[in-house]
Amino acid sequence: MYPATKIERFKENVELKYQLFNSIFMTLPFDDIDNTGVLLPLFTDVCEEGFAQNKSPQQIFDSFIEKYQQDSTEQEKIDLMFRFIQYVERQVVLFDAIEDAAFVSLHNMEGTGSLRDIRHKADNQGIIDELRKFLDEFQIRTVLTAHPTQFYPGNVLGIITDLTEAIKRNDLPEIKTLLAQLGKTPFIKKEKPTPFDEAVSLIWYLENVFYKTAGEMAFYIQDTIYNGEHPAHPVMSFGFWPGGDRDGNPFVTTDITLDVAGRLRTSILKCYYNDIRRMRRKLTFPGVEPLVIEIEQKLYRSVFYSQGELYIELDELKTLLHEIKNRVVEHHQSLYLDEIEKLINKVNLFGFHFATLDIRQNSRIHDKVIQAVLSNLDSQNNTALANEYGNLDEKAKLNALLSLKGSINTENFKDDNTRLTLESILAMRTIQERNGEQGANRYIISNNENAHNVLELLTLFELLGWDKPSVDIVPLFETVDDLKEAGEAMRKLYENERYAAHLKARGNRQTIMLGFSDGTKDGGYLMANWSIYTAKENLTAVAREYGIKVVFFDGRGGPPARGGGKTHKFYASLGESIENNEIQITIQGQTISSNFGTLDSCRFNLENLLSAGVTNGVFNKDKKQLTAQQREMFDELAKLSFEKYSEFKAHPKFLPYLEKMSTLNYYAKTNIGSRPSKRNKTAELDFNDLRAIPFVGSWSQLKQNVPGFYGVGYALSKMEKHGKWNEVEDLYENSLFFRTLIENSMMSLSKSFFPLTAYMREDKEFGSFWDIIHDEFLETNRLLLKISGFNELMENYPDGKASIKMREHIVLPLLTIQQYALHKIRLMKNGDEKDDMLDVYEKIVTRSLFGNINASRNSA
Repeated sequence: MYPATKIERFKENVELKYQLFNSIFMTLPFDDIDNTGVLLPLFTDVCEEGFAQNKSPQQIFDSFIEKYQQDSTEQEKIDLMFRFIQYVERQVVLFDAIEDAAFVSLHNMEGTGSLRDIRHKADNQGIIDELRKFLDEFQIRTVLTAHPTQFYPGNVLGIITDLTEAIKRNDLPEIKTLLAQLGKTPFIKKEKPTPFDEAVSLIWYLENVFYKTAGEMAFYIQDTIYNGEHPAHPVMSFGFWPGGDRDGNPFVTTDITLDVAGRLRTSILKCYYNDIRRMRRKLTFPGVEPLVIEIEQKLYRSVFYSQGELYIELDELKTLLHEIKNRVVEHHQSLYLDEIEKLINKVNLFGFHFATLDIRQNSRIHDKVIQAVLSNLDSQNNTALANEYGNLDEKAKLNALLSLKGSINTENFKDDNTRLTLESILAMRTIQERNGEQGANRYIISNNENAHNVLELLTLFELLGWDKPSVDIVPLFETVDDLKEAGEAMRKLYENERYAAHLKARGNRQTIMLGFSDGTKDGGYLMANWSIYTAKENLTAVAREYGIKVVFFDGRGGPPARGGGKTHKFYASLGESIENNEIQITIQGQTISSNFGTLDSCRFNLENLLSAGVTNGVFNKDKKQLTAQQREMFDELAKLSFEKYSEFKAHPKFLPYLEKMSTLNYYAKTNIGSRPSKRNKTAELDFNDLRAIPFVGSWSQLKQNVPGFYGVGYALSKMEKHGKWNEVEDLYENSLFFRTLIENSMMSLSKSFFPLTAYMREDKEFGSFWDIIHDEFLETNRLLLKISGFNELMENYPDGKASIKMREHIVLPLLTIQQYALHKIRLMKNGDEKDDMLDVYEKIVTRSLFGNINASRNSA
């Protein structure tokens, strides 16, 4: 008998189980929910039938009320909408738990992309030594960020975890109890979280998922690839942004930064303490047990009795563990050696920092800070550089910074941004003293435009008395124009004597971050991705010219519009012209819980990420590069797409459409993240100050997903009309990078549902604008099917397609209610209806965001 296909396994382990457990959930007796469980399936059917008949959300909801809830008052209708929203939120949780429980059934944990596969390939090809040499230099780094795309509070995350385990065991009584608990547990955060709250939430994943998973992976690599020896350096590391990411977040203070670093250290020490306690029960041998007890006691005092004081240093912990290992090997027949090695690997991975706390601030803030600092130095030295500096050209600015001398004190600056920015530099030194250098040794400059942005920051470090700072300064190039100029900016830095000396002290290693989110917002889907690809090639060439080891850090979010999608395929598609020293990515929001939220999914995705780097660096080193003709085609497609997207963005109805027809203005009311949704405080919407998450999320709530496809269809249609389709097909067939972009765009299209907003085409103000979006959607859909040869989108990912279909089915009632409420709000604000219920309908819209975002998993 042949094994079940992936789609058959999905139907058996996900679809059928959801139907079973959802039927149980629907029949649970909740005092305050009345007969919602009976009415919701009926409403879902009415929604599907209604949209198939081109009815509007208003017509659909009104017809449902007329058929099933006649003579309902306005208040009763509103109560029903809230109950439907609450039910759908919990159905999404149930579906998440079922998919998480089925993860191993749906994914081949030992197949292509796994560590086992890497080792077997290297053995079979006789290149295990080459693999070791590559891993001696290579590393993956996942950086947890606090961007607000995750709506589950901590208590709900706990229920999901327990529910997932109960479903794995098919424990029906426990499942029923947890579903009942789920029905009574609030999903809403009454107060906006602080950056420290966000940090605590994400540290849960470090403690409960990454700690164990990464430890097991490191031991497997040591055991099977290095024959029991430890690698030259860990092949994994972890980063952390909550508490250190100051870009646009006025709530990140110096105290919070230090508190988060302290919490990270306490958490990792607690993990070590729990492991050593378990080992103490086994390592009861003469000469060994006293050492174990010594570690246990010192860790205990450091965790539970310490006021920031350490009773054991990192080097001391490593020395004691290695001594325990040696005594067990020499005198006790290597009993429990594997467990000792696993703990040693964890200590090598996580040190006393757990994850590196990155500091990030925007270059626009730095501009103001440097101006204030120059004024302060002018008053000390009787100079006038502050008045001249802003008017200097790039070369003159770099020279001025080279000649700058003196010292500054944070207490001399009254402006909060200036003082806090300078204090963050001093906080990094404090964290390094407490947690080790890796506790905080990277400062990221958002919106970096040129070389002087970087040198200014290095100058601030030195003016604050940090000579030869043990910190990597990481420029983040985001917009299309900045990406084009990135190579020249870095060339000027490599040639700058002060910065060159700094790089030499850091091992001639330069990390450069490239942002997808704002790049896509700025230039559209194809142009953003192609700009980043070509920028990496340019930056690689420049770095090699100067003997610099360049490392790329990608701001990859969950959806394709933020650089997400098939991450491992994306990295495996990069060629020899792009440096492959490390793979560094940001992960955030529900992408953390969906891709790294369980031990199985975390292991699968970390191994795939590692495999992508190995594939590039070891197995596919000689793969074909893009030919000149293919590059020309890619460039032409990107330019055409950019032209179409720029025209769309410049449309006079672009921002008004988002403000009036989408949920954009409601993101700030959800209390899911500490950061404001805009960088400025003005009431008027400025596109440049609009954050990528509410921008992308608003299109997602509309089920239009513009940032993931707009301009692609237009560019492809131009090639079709101009007789260049064969060249496009050649690019698709021979470039894994281009093919991956197309597949990710297909995902955005698959999660779009234009019947939901088709009523907008009748709107006097926005009808023609809606048609523009819809026409591009239809054209992109047609041409992606043509280029792929598929009959349906995502045909090559049947399980992924089936998952999307079920999730979209679950949230359809919620989306219908959202559009109904938005329409009501517009009528009230236009004076066509009384506005006495305005606040209530706005609350309905805000509540409706939660379930849809969680159901999307990557918000596209």
